[in-house]
Amino acid sequence: MAFRKRNVVVGRGRPSESASTSSPAEIATGVRPSPLTSHSVTSTGTPSLDDILGGHSGLPLGSSLLIEESGTTDFAGALLRFYAAEGICQGHVVHLVGLGEAWVRGLPGIAEERGSRKKAVSSDADEKMKIAWRYERLGQVGARALPDRSLSSQGTQVQQAIFSHSFDLSKRLVIPPEAKLNSIPIKPSQKPFDGILSSLTHSLNSTPSHSIHRLVIPSILSPVIWPGDASRPENFLRFMHALRVLLAQYSTRLTAVITLPLELFPRSLGSIRWAELLCDGVMELTPFPHLMDASSSVSESGGARGVEEQPQGMLKVHKLPINTERGEGGAGAGNSIGADLAFTVSRRKFLIQPFSLPPVEGDQEAQKDAGKLTGKDVEF
Repeated sequence: MAFRKRNVVVGRGRPSESASTSSPAEIATGVRPSPLTSHSVTSTGTPSLDDILGGHSGLPLGSSLLIEESGTTDFAGALLRFYAAEGICQGHVVHLVGLGEAWVRGLPGIAEERGSRKKAVSSDADEKMKIAWRYERLGQVGARALPDRSLSSQGTQVQQAIFSHSFDLSKRLVIPPEAKLNSIPIKPSQKPFDGILSSLTHSLNSTPSHSIHRLVIPSILSPVIWPGDASRPENFLRFMHALRVLLAQYSTRLTAVITLPLELFPRSLGSIRWAELLCDGVMELTPFPHLMDASSSVSESGGARGVEEQPQGMLKVHKLPINTERGEGGAGAGNSIGADLAFTVSRRKFLIQPFSLPPVEGDQEAQKDAGKLTGKDVEF
């Protein structure tokens, strides 16, 4: 009759052997877990866009985002530039479909932080306020060595800086020599999407397993960039299905942002509705028919408050990535479906914020709250 120790697990080697053979897994830069779920997310380069993505504070890996825009403007192109610039700064592999060196040279640069010294002083003061006075005194006397709070605060600042950068549209990004850019040309053939899929699949298979890939597709189906056969449903929907398969296969490495001109391909088309179903997130940019007079007071604009710029249009969220058990995007946690949102594109940034109409003429109480009236204008 055979005997063996009860505290030894069958099929497992010695602890020393397993510890020597195991190696720590490499963590990709610019990736962190979602505050709602366990999915890994990455920044789109636009903080206000990250905030409305279902409370995930970023775009989940393995998901695609379709940005539709009506009219002849190209506000969605600014979001693509932020998305690509963030990928370059993070060292991600950025795949540019139909874009050349001229577009890369026009990417926005990193914005300079103003008042960084004042912020550091205020953060140090806040950290001191969080520590009880008796523990702080014990650390000064030397009875107990307290951890260095400045190092921990600096570590959190570094982590936040690594996850997301602030960009300035008035500056140009300096492309590092080690940047991983893959320019995929659009070939005028009967199957123009096959070259994109083959190049993307080859790059995913030939790069390390911890590398993050970003796919940038501007103005899909537009006849200015794409051949006429690209808009045929058998080609377009086949590509959207294949892209969804790749996103599911490489769910921890790949994200995609696609823009679509609604002026040429409206949402009433069946192929566009199918494309929306195959994408994880769908948003629509609707610029205002005419911008307000630039010489008018900023405080008189519909969606602006104080010294903020005037909004250029409305943003409508049709679909958010990753459904949770509490509903799409989480109940009450950054759920922006149905909310009135406006976007503002200035010389320096792209901002998405809630939209509200100006006070009705004659409503002095509301106008005073909005800052249009002073105490001298109110009659008693």
